[in-house]
Amino acid sequence: MNHSSSHPRIRMSGRSLFALTLTPEPPLTDWIAALDYHLTRSASFFTNKSVILDLSLLQANTPHLADLLPALQARHIHILGIENGNRHWPAVAQWHWIDAPPTSRTTAPIVPTPDETPPPPPPSTLFVEETVRSGQSIIYPEGDVVIFGSLSSGAEVSAGGSVHIYGALRGRVIAGIGGNAKARITTYLFDAELVAIDGFYAITEDIDPLYLGKAVQVLLVEETLTFRLIKI
Repeated sequence: MNHSSSHPRIRMSGRSLFALTLTPEPPLTDWIAALDYHLTRSASFFTNKSVILDLSLLQANTPHLADLLPALQARHIHILGIENGNRHWPAVAQWHWIDAPPTSRTTAPIVPTPDETPPPPPPSTLFVEETVRSGQSIIYPEGDVVIFGSLSSGAEVSAGGSVHIYGALRGRVIAGIGGNAKARITTYLFDAELVAIDGFYAITEDIDPLYLGKAVQVLLVEETLTFRLIKI
């Protein structure tokens, strides 16, 4: 005879969380002004995104530090956690301090023997077989993203590696998340709302019109976002 339990099942699983990192630098009044400039041109950039506030470039006596978190919240930027800095600094005493979540690990670290070198992880690529429509968002921290279509205005792709678009780039692309400065962005027709690599970004108004409507690759050269025409 089969006996069924009357208790509901409890389902548990792991999930990795993607978050952007904001690293303010002094003077904070200038940094906030630059943030506002960015938001006027890409108002939805932080919409539905979690953000880690990194205080590593600030000190306990940085002017206007107390106003930083309220200023971000007033701009509807959702702060998931705060890292670096010190919750005991007088300027942040009134903050609701939330520690940033630790980096998740799915396996224990491998310790090689003296005669053994662990193999490098295999490259990981996400292939998207269609156009990414307005309002859609792709987040792939594990590696590259290849789109066999276009990225529409109002759509967004975030990747740990490079992003290659075999069509028009009219939305927003954030490559190299997590510190990959070697990532690149390539597209057959460049008309982006925003492109970023490893935290360095540019919007349409910042880009030489020479590249608009052309096949373009975007890369970092000495911490400068650089645009190059692709010969097809």
